[in-house]
Amino acid sequence: MFEKKDYIYSETMGVCQIADIVNLSANNRVGIPVPYYHLRSVFDKSKVAYIPVENHQVNLRPLITTEEAKAIEPADLEKLDEKRKAEVRFVLEQEQKAGK
Repeated sequence: MFEKKDYIYSETMGVCQIADIVNLSANNRVGIPVPYYHLRSVFDKSKVAYIPVENHQVNLRPLITTEEAKAIEPADLEKLDEKRKAEVRFVLEQEQKAGK
């Protein structure tokens, strides 16, 4: 399970930050609220999504590591889709900011 403020990769939105984990009313028989990730796109603050914490259908995963980002050759980087390129750039930028 991811935590609030974590940066993650969503297959639909790319790099996101978990702005919050909220309980939304459920359309289930028991009426128990269901926890959802409130995701906010890092690159387009107007893009938000609410994804159930459990049993979500969207692929969510941790960002690649700095080592993985540095290991990607420029020619291979060009073969990636735009969301994945943005992920690599974001991870490397975060590394630079941390080093300053």
